[in-house]
Amino acid sequence: MAKHHPDLIFCRKQPGIAIGRLCERCDGRCPICDSYVHPTEIVHICDESNFGSSEGRCVICNAPGVSDAYYCREGVMLEKDREGCPKIINLGAAGTDLYYERKKYGKK
Repeated sequence: MAKHHPDLIFCRKQPGIAIGRLCERCDGRCPICDSYVHPTEIVHICDESNFGSSEGRCVICNAPGVSDAYYCREGVMLEKDREGCPKIINLGAAGTDLYYERKKYGKK
């Protein structure tokens, strides 16, 4: 998702001991490159991304998490797993546009 949407921003803070989670819709996906193949390394996220209401949430879409997140083998070989916390911290332009379109027509 983040690879195909350049307006999404990663947290990129120093990862802690918290394990990243994925929801049912994103299950099996690498949080960096969106591939579904060769899950290798478990995702660690920073403590700020796993605090309060965001605890146990999906690192990609912020839905309730059901499984642990893993980096793919290619991301580990390219050391993308060492670039910091992979949690996406903004909604992106498409999500906010959808929100205001629904609000304009009176839908929730």
